[in-house]
Amino acid sequence: MYVPNSSSFSFTHPRVQDGPPPVHPVHIVAWYLLCWNAVIVNGPRTFVPQTIYQPYSQGDRERYVALATLLPPIIFYAENSPEWGLPVRDLLARQGSRLRDGDDPAFTSAGPSVSIRVQWPGYAPCHKQIATRDYSTQRRPITKAKLAKLVAKCVNRFMRVNHRRPMHLDADRRWKVGNGPSQIKVDDIILVSLHHVSQGSWQPQLRLSRPVA
Repeated sequence: MYVPNSSSFSFTHPRVQDGPPPVHPVHIVAWYLLCWNAVIVNGPRTFVPQTIYQPYSQGDRERYVALATLLPPIIFYAENSPEWGLPVRDLLARQGSRLRDGDDPAFTSAGPSVSIRVQWPGYAPCHKQIATRDYSTQRRPITKAKLAKLVAKCVNRFMRVNHRRPMHLDADRRWKVGNGPSQIKVDDIILVSLHHVSQGSWQPQLRLSRPVA
């Protein structure tokens, strides 16, 4: 089972002689808290241990993360269920029909496009640009159901691109994607939420419907 690394952030007050607690960006705290707080009815609490995307240069990290206004996570809820998240295979096949509040606008504020980023352990980071508005004459913001389907397509694309590629040499083999009996397939993945990790980038929290082998 994957659980967040408690050494990477702290919610306990240190001893006085240790000095003040470290200040952690709100979006990073929200990312790890979701792993603990997500309501799970079926399957294990096994989240894909992605690294959180951040721009490469210090200047860009300052401009697009530290000084940016990052929005709260978008959580995907299934209809008629308390569980957080929907299987990626269902979102691909049914256009998000089981998504609660699926007709609501996905973004309250965003540019014309955003980058969806997958930082799967053992593989090169993957990203895909998606439009935040539909193609009608009104150019309305895309719905939450449309967003979930687009993110599911990005995850599916990552799986297709990497299912035959070797992992990095020092990678944890339990997170190998592919068609083998113990390897992770798109049918194993649940899209739980989408997190604003830099000014133009969002990253999905992904959970497995089964334990890692």
